[in-house]
Amino acid sequence: MKTDPRCFALVPAAGIGERSGAGIPKQYVEIAGRPMLAHTLAALTAVPRIEQVLVVLSPADDRFEQALPGHAGWVARVGGASRAESVLGGLAELRRRGALDEDWVLVHDAARCLLRPEWVDALIAACLPDAVGGLLAQPIADTLKAGDADGRVSATIDRRDKWAAQTPQMFRLGLVERALQAMGAAATDEASAVEALGLAPQLVRASMANFKVTWPEDFALAERLLAG
Repeated sequence: MKTDPRCFALVPAAGIGERSGAGIPKQYVEIAGRPMLAHTLAALTAVPRIEQVLVVLSPADDRFEQALPGHAGWVARVGGASRAESVLGGLAELRRRGALDEDWVLVHDAARCLLRPEWVDALIAACLPDAVGGLLAQPIADTLKAGDADGRVSATIDRRDKWAAQTPQMFRLGLVERALQAMGAAATDEASAVEALGLAPQLVRASMANFKVTWPEDFALAERLLAG
């Protein structure tokens, strides 16, 4: 019997977070009393339409079970050297666990730990009837400058049609797998790989609070927001 496509979340968490200055992989840095990754997974598991959440770790990861004791979701140590490799490893793991080409996969950055379930619900509602899929994003309000090698302004860029890409990014498993295999490590996100196939993902407006914790000062901001 044919079943309706399901939704799975995939969280690549195989990085080492060099830019954070934390000394440990940033997904394990405590924010508001819990590892960053715990906040991320809590938001995704609170979305009823997500069948299961798969965390993709580095094969050398020896922190996860201690940092997140009792975690009941799926975990696979199949991460690679790039985001694309980690996501492809995760997609292959989803297939091994029964996911099909037509099932939806929501790839989400572990470091976007302020994610809220209602934003994910809005993305799912927008993408389920869509032929391509889409991503959470925020229209850019700041003036954009291009810089040269000396750190000086080389141009002011028209911001009127510019969006800052966020995650989750939601595509059918078969499509995003094919797109990432074609583009390889050059893919900075799943949407760019899908775009390279000549397709146009849908932009689903989200909040600027869904930022990616990257730099040392980001941790303090995330702490204040999560504590509040």
